[in-house]
Amino acid sequence: MIKRIFALFIIFNLTSCAELQEVVNQFPQSGGIGNADIAAGLRQALDMGIDKQVTKLTQTDGFYKNELVKILLPNELQKVDDALRKIGLSSLADEGIKALNRAAEDAVKEATPIFVNAVKDITFDDAKTILLGEDNAATTYLTSKTQTQLYNKFKPVISNSFSKVGADQIWNNLITKYNNLPLTNNVNPDLTDYVTNEALKGVYTMIAVEEKEIRNKVSSRTTDLLKKVFALQD
Repeated sequence: MIKRIFALFIIFNLTSCAELQEVVNQFPQSGGIGNADIAAGLRQALDMGIDKQVTKLTQTDGFYKNELVKILLPNELQKVDDALRKIGLSSLADEGIKALNRAAEDAVKEATPIFVNAVKDITFDDAKTILLGEDNAATTYLTSKTQTQLYNKFKPVISNSFSKVGADQIWNNLITKYNNLPLTNNVNPDLTDYVTNEALKGVYTMIAVEEKEIRNKVSSRTTDLLKKVFALQD
């Protein structure tokens, strides 16, 4: 798009208005594609992000071994991790980190329909502007429109997953051991809130991965609608 604008600027200085109009007419046009069609294409791209990328998060180690989204300890718990490792409890500390990621993996599996419905219900006020935006513009828009709502729906799923995978017991044991150490201040972090936010961040990150693929690789546009819509931003 920037290249086209630059080209137009050069052409403007070299041609008459009539000649310029002929050149403009040769640039790819919308071809009758309206805002509704573009919005449908954007939704389809986000759906593919959920289908192809977010589902990877639901597998064992989907979060834990994915460096893009792996959930690490919040800053206030780093001292807990450091202290436990110093007294020979590195394996327990490692298990604590793994437990957070296991809870996220389980929760995303249960909550995938929440994300599907969020995409289905989203409206794009200016779909063409988003289409011609950054590689993650549609995902960013989805995030801005759905994050608060999805947090409220996702948090109880995370809470349930904590119990389901045993993360609550692991962290109760880990934090109890830390709080019993001499010369330490007791901690009582809200891990459900933390993992909910981190898991949501991971979901949006993986949706953005697929959006970028569709924007930059014609071969990733596997439907006629995707081909038609995203050709406008090439």
